[in-house]
Amino acid sequence: MARRGTQTPPPPDFEENIVDVDVSEEMRGSYLEYAYSVIYQRALPDARDGLKPVQRRILYSMNEMGLRPDRGHVKCARVVGEVMGKLHPHGDSAIYDALVRLAQPWSMRMRLVDGHGNFGSLGGDDSPAAMRYTEARMSREAALLVASIDEETVDFRPNYDGQELEPEVLPSAFPNLLVNGGSGIAVGMATNMAPHNLSEVIAAARHLIKHPDATLDDLMRFVPGPDLPTGGKIVGLEGIRDAYESGRGTFRTRATAHIENVTPRRKGIVVTELPYSVGPERVVAKIKDFVNAKKISGISDLKDLTDRQQGLRLVIEIKNGFNPEAVLEELYRLTPMEETFGINNVALVDGQPRTLGLRDLLQVYVDHRIEVVRRRSLFRRKKREDRLHLVDGLVIALLNIDEVIRVIRESDDSAAAKTRLMGAFELSEIQAQYILDTPLRRLTKFDRIELEKEKEKLTREIAELTAILDSEPKLRGLVSSELAEIAKTYGTPRRTVLLESSGQTKTAVVPLEVADDPCRVLLSSTGLLARTMTAEALPGEGDRTAHDVIVSTVAATVRGQIGAVTSAGRLIRVDVLDLPALPPSAAPPSLAGGAPMSEFVALDKNETVVGLASLDTGGLTIGTEQGVVKRVAPDYPKNADEFEVIGLKDGDRVVRALHLESEDLDLVFITGDAQLLRFPASSVRPQGRPAGGMAGIRLSPGAKVVWFGALDGSLDSRVVTIAGSSTALPGTQTGAIKIADYADYPPKGRATGGVRAHRFLKGEDVLLLGWAGPAPVKASGMTGKPLELTAEPGRRDGSGEKLPAPIAAVGGPVGGSPVEPPSGETTDAEDAEPEE
Repeated sequence: MARRGTQTPPPPDFEENIVDVDVSEEMRGSYLEYAYSVIYQRALPDARDGLKPVQRRILYSMNEMGLRPDRGHVKCARVVGEVMGKLHPHGDSAIYDALVRLAQPWSMRMRLVDGHGNFGSLGGDDSPAAMRYTEARMSREAALLVASIDEETVDFRPNYDGQELEPEVLPSAFPNLLVNGGSGIAVGMATNMAPHNLSEVIAAARHLIKHPDATLDDLMRFVPGPDLPTGGKIVGLEGIRDAYESGRGTFRTRATAHIENVTPRRKGIVVTELPYSVGPERVVAKIKDFVNAKKISGISDLKDLTDRQQGLRLVIEIKNGFNPEAVLEELYRLTPMEETFGINNVALVDGQPRTLGLRDLLQVYVDHRIEVVRRRSLFRRKKREDRLHLVDGLVIALLNIDEVIRVIRESDDSAAAKTRLMGAFELSEIQAQYILDTPLRRLTKFDRIELEKEKEKLTREIAELTAILDSEPKLRGLVSSELAEIAKTYGTPRRTVLLESSGQTKTAVVPLEVADDPCRVLLSSTGLLARTMTAEALPGEGDRTAHDVIVSTVAATVRGQIGAVTSAGRLIRVDVLDLPALPPSAAPPSLAGGAPMSEFVALDKNETVVGLASLDTGGLTIGTEQGVVKRVAPDYPKNADEFEVIGLKDGDRVVRALHLESEDLDLVFITGDAQLLRFPASSVRPQGRPAGGMAGIRLSPGAKVVWFGALDGSLDSRVVTIAGSSTALPGTQTGAIKIADYADYPPKGRATGGVRAHRFLKGEDVLLLGWAGPAPVKASGMTGKPLELTAEPGRRDGSGEKLPAPIAAVGGPVGGSPVEPPSGETTDAEDAEPEE
């Protein structure tokens, strides 16, 4: 043993051989070998089947394991172990990551692995479960990639240790590279390919098969742009054409979002699709960061309501006073709701990386598929020719069965029998051996018939395959027809919308905050509140809407307030901005988009809203059930959300509150005992809020006011009264309607009893409903449908005619106000059919 510090002498036969190597050359060569290995063995897909080596090995191994779509799922750990042990000499995490991506519907336009379990989430915010928990099998689409791989359609090569064989490429029955895209980072190069629609890509491939000299413009008629798994929108198509022409280009992907009422009082932006590879968690985090940094204004709340039933759903609630469209444009500009996708079509062609345009990608695939079908046809023809050769020998044996048996019996052994059969019947060695191996039970008369049929079938199939192999047009036609069948079976509608331009709205045109524009607030007979988008060309009170009637209207501004007057004499402030806005195209507007009064006003039991009032101008006029009238002086407190506008007596309630625009109008009372009083509004002086008003009409004992309103006496107006019985039970009421000219009722002084407006017949002792307003008279049925009133104007104190159908409300086009019968009562005892 040599002591420390001494050197052991070399052996006697040692020959010194020192090689001088340039370090730079050695590193250059080693690095190029490493780079080529990464490019060819790991990062870049093959242009023929669109798969990287690890993906190809996963699918091939699953096919060899029998994990086809009609079989059960197995643990992913089994698949990973099979791939790693036989074909892929790398870590299990890399193999499992590749398998997971093949199973993610948001990553692949057509999934190649059918997985059970947690395979991650959109955007990669949630990691997939470990391979010992998840299960997988091949998808139906993956089965198309490996179909006919056992028919010598592709070449095989040894694996890393030379003990197994693996395919150099898969047969790939559809253009997987274009359909599913791909991404990878190699040494000095990278690839990023967008997914496309299967039906569109196959249509372009079939066109190229039929027209080999097709131009890019011809192919883009079939493939206008990518079709991303997550849907969304592509805005601007210039970059797509550049990518299809040169293999490089960019385009912008945008989330799919729409604006809707997320609450009765708030609008919101609902996002249902996100850009490719962008997850909801990333979007939510960015929006919250920008809101906290005050870079985005107008957002009050953000909810992620995504689930398995309805899919992606991000609800972004917008503050009142902000334009949702402008906020959405800000989100597109600042957050990942709009992303840029860079196309870099780098793939391996004959083992070399190339940047390919759309036509090149399709051409490489078409050439590959034609070669696969040619090799498959050669294999199938060879198989049928071999089988036909055996069938011919067996038919000869059946025709000479006695002689064959004699020859076999007289032979010393099987080798001698085979030689004698070959000489006696001119058979080949394979035929003779097959005859010797055939059991006697196959030599019946029935088997002979079956063999003759099989011979005819084999001969026909060999002729068909030969015709395909001898004719290039037939071969290309077969490839095209198979592609068409795949598109028919597996094609899906396009998910991504293509837009020529972004259609982006400039914030200068659509301001972020809602302007304080004039508008008009509407109250319907069913208690719906809404505001119009404009103050022009509006219907008046009493106009019908779709299945509803407008009860009260008041002019306002979007950022202002209006008052809701209740039957208890209270006025409650309501912010106009909180009310849902009706589209300006609705004329008359449909209050179906309105919100219930209860969303804005808190009412006591048996308290109702009887009208709307302007808080900026005077004119609020009130009529009560006990005949009191009051014009309210506009001295409303600025810091109170609600206050009294009339001091009511015990048992009294407000019948109606209206906005009086001029003192030249008439104030009109109609009572339950069929009295009508009209007197000038100028005879009622304005009073302060605590005042109890003044006498409007003198009532008979037990009588009550059923309607109060204001009319322009110079207009052609009508008075409608509907009489019935006060003792009838609800639902059994009999009604009679009378229409008279308003001019027939003479004006009287305030606090008088008025004149008779309706003569009661037998069984009638009360007015169920009264109304006065401009002609023509309109009515609404119990279902909200319009009713035609055919009664002609009669005497002001005459009796009525039987109602044609139940009436819920009566009104007119301008200046009138519809009224409804008391709760629980109808205006016709007959069970009339509801109108359609």
